[in-house]
Amino acid sequence: MTEQDRKAILDTLRSKPLADMQHEVEQYISQFKEGYFSPLSMLARLLEEAGELAREVNHLYGEKPKKATEADNSIENELGDLLFIIICFANSLGIDLTKAHDEVMHKFNTRDKNRWTRIDGKQSSEGEA
Repeated sequence: MTEQDRKAILDTLRSKPLADMQHEVEQYISQFKEGYFSPLSMLARLLEEAGELAREVNHLYGEKPKKATEADNSIENELGDLLFIIICFANSLGIDLTKAHDEVMHKFNTRDKNRWTRIDGKQSSEGEA
């Protein structure tokens, strides 16, 4: 991925915050009597979509090419499906994904701060939080 690609992705992310995505999914789901699926059903859907993503990755980067009869799909579409299900799952349980993300990033920035080789060559001291 080029630096230009990364900048384009960041610009897109800035244009639609995660909170807006959660609200948009809530608006969509709330128009149907059935509402959100149960947590167990959503977990099953999440795993199903993860399998579809795995299949696409395997077709593009693995040793198993697509059959001529298989429908065209993309990693982007499968990631979008996963994101939708994750948002549905979070909404149904009243989870703020922005807050969950912030907590995970705090964990990675503290617990794992010295785990990987930094590009800038800097190393945090063990005493820093």
